[in-house]
Parts: sequence; C-alpha cells; structure tokens
Amino acid sequence: MTTEEPFPTVLAGHVALCIKCHTLTNAPVAVRWIQSNSGPGTTLYACPDHAAELTPGPLPGELERGA
Repeated sequence: MTTEEPFPTVLAGHVALCIKCHTLTNAPVAVRWIQSNSGPGTTLYACPDHAAELTPGPLPGELERGA
C-alpha cells in the first residue's frame, strides 16, 4: 500500500496473469507447471483465448515417476 493508492484494488476469486497477452483473466487455464527444487512448483496460466494456442504441459503430477 502506498500513499498514492490508500485503497488498492482487490480482485475476488481465482485471477491469474495470462503468459501470452499479460492481462489478468478471471477464467485462467493451467497450461504449464514449473518444478522447483526448493519449495512448491509454479503453475502458469493463460486466458481462454490464448490457451488453445499454447502447447500444454507438463502439469502437476505428469513428471512424477510411475505416472
């Protein structure tokens, strides 16, 4: 919070940044998952318009042995 913005915008629900067009979307589609050696992995999202254009995967669980 800054003095210029005493009441910042709070977005409700699941909102994510599209990795293609870099806009916020209220209907994010998981398209990739980045594994981390320390801590939890990161899921990357796309808006519905760009989700079909991106090559999917891997998603959580797809890189585990025996899956």
